[in-house]
Amino acid sequence: MDFSMHQRIRAGDPAAFRQLFQEHSGAVLQHAARVSGDRAGAEDVMAVVFLEAWRLREKLRDEGSTPRPWLMGITVNVLRNRARAARRHAAALARMPPPEPSPDFADELVGRLADHEQLLAARTALERLRRGEREVFALCVWAGLSYPEAAAALGIPVGTVRSRLSRARTRLRALAEKELRRAARDHPEPLRAVGQVQGGRMVPARSDKEWTG
Repeated sequence: MDFSMHQRIRAGDPAAFRQLFQEHSGAVLQHAARVSGDRAGAEDVMAVVFLEAWRLREKLRDEGSTPRPWLMGITVNVLRNRARAARRHAAALARMPPPEPSPDFADELVGRLADHEQLLAARTALERLRRGEREVFALCVWAGLSYPEAAAALGIPVGTVRSRLSRARTRLRALAEKELRRAARDHPEPLRAVGQVQGGRMVPARSDKEWTG
């Protein structure tokens, strides 16, 4: 196995690190956007990931044919830290006095896009999974990592990846369908949008490989 790329990254070769960014920044950005549900925030996550990768470059080991699992492991840690910071911020806001009431126009947008409802249901269901299940699902299904790559990214055995992913798929399907039924009860007659999926069923999540295959 040729680990010259790994060696150049560890040595701080700017050209090698630029190549690392060019080859993997898209995957990091897409993964962060899917996990966080925030495209603008995902760009911040991507920037932090590559700053951390530069800082931790000497820890890149000569394993596998690509540094992608190592980079995605850094992405998982950055997302964890970001989620903890968001929870602390929310807790701090909860301790503050409630703001003065102001006009709320959000109800005008309810029911406009059926695909939005489906994505929201999937997002809500995903948040109800255990963190380990959620991370494995996001890496394997959304980011398209293999079981060994996801195991390397998370620092867990391959068997644990398999079992967590199996549980995540089962629970996510049930939770998403429950959330869609709840949304249908709350908004029984949403306005239809072009491209709406008939029948109220969520389009199942697929990996990038499945979409492009």
